[in-house]
Amino acid sequence: MNHPTTPYVSTYLGNRFYPAAPRIEDVHIEDIAHGLAFQCRFNGQTRSFYSVAQHSLFVAALVPTRLKLAALLHDAAEAYLGDMVKPLKLRFPEFARLETEVMVLIGQRFGVTGFDAAAIKRADLIALATEKRDLMPHSSEAWASLAGVTPVPARIVPMPPHEAKAAFLERFHEFGGGVIATPAPRNRERSTPPQNHGREPRHPLDHADFYG
Repeated sequence: MNHPTTPYVSTYLGNRFYPAAPRIEDVHIEDIAHGLAFQCRFNGQTRSFYSVAQHSLFVAALVPTRLKLAALLHDAAEAYLGDMVKPLKLRFPEFARLETEVMVLIGQRFGVTGFDAAAIKRADLIALATEKRDLMPHSSEAWASLAGVTPVPARIVPMPPHEAKAAFLERFHEFGGGVIATPAPRNRERSTPPQNHGREPRHPLDHADFYG
């Protein structure tokens, strides 16, 4: 028996996001931070839970200051659409079109451009090479996309979701993030920096090798 489905995704803040017809007023930074922090990279096929939010922090740490906010948000659409694995994404061009449309809205919402900057793409590959080394030791084959890309020396220490979310929101405000397109409020929206009670959120690479 087929049951009717709703055309929207219910978000952490209680908003409704319509993937097939996205609206700028439905884009909220805490929904993005929460969704990315609780979503595992590589479809969950990793040695430890490693969130898209932490990946985004990693990429942002590798680019010049002027690109840090764009780097932090470069995968923000995945908070609403999911992190589809590359082999499937290549088979569904419509998904790629929706992803691009959502990224355009996110850029407009927060006044950000340059998601496709060469420095961000390079940082994304460096992060990917490091993640492959530290989180996917079972994947011994060479990946063509990583030819000539060297991982960073430091080892990745996976962050718990709530910690990754707090760090993501902290960096968002640190990098000058804010709402540019301001719609009428829906339910509630938290756009102020999170309170860390005197503790600085962990940098994605500021710990020793977590393998011990």
